[in-house]
Amino acid sequence: MPLRTLAVLGIFLAATASCLAWDGVDSETGASVEIGKGNLVRSGETIEIFDQESGEYRDVDVQSIQRSGSSIEVEVYDSESGEYRTLEMDD
Repeated sequence: MPLRTLAVLGIFLAATASCLAWDGVDSETGASVEIGKGNLVRSGETIEIFDQESGEYRDVDVQSIQRSGSSIEVEVYDSESGEYRTLEMDD
């Protein structure tokens, strides 16, 4: 495949992935959570999550991201509640 085609394909896949919501659970409470469309999930970024248990959207700061078996653990800090949370997201 020509390099140009690979570059275009990579850009398309990155854009498509950022348009999808990401489902998971809070490892402490077991509450379902969703990281909304368009969030860049990287350390140091602020993202918006939806907590099914509280029925609220929250802005949280990503502290770290680690693969754990078949899921990805996203540790976040919720400055409104002053709590750290670990979100186990579906891979």
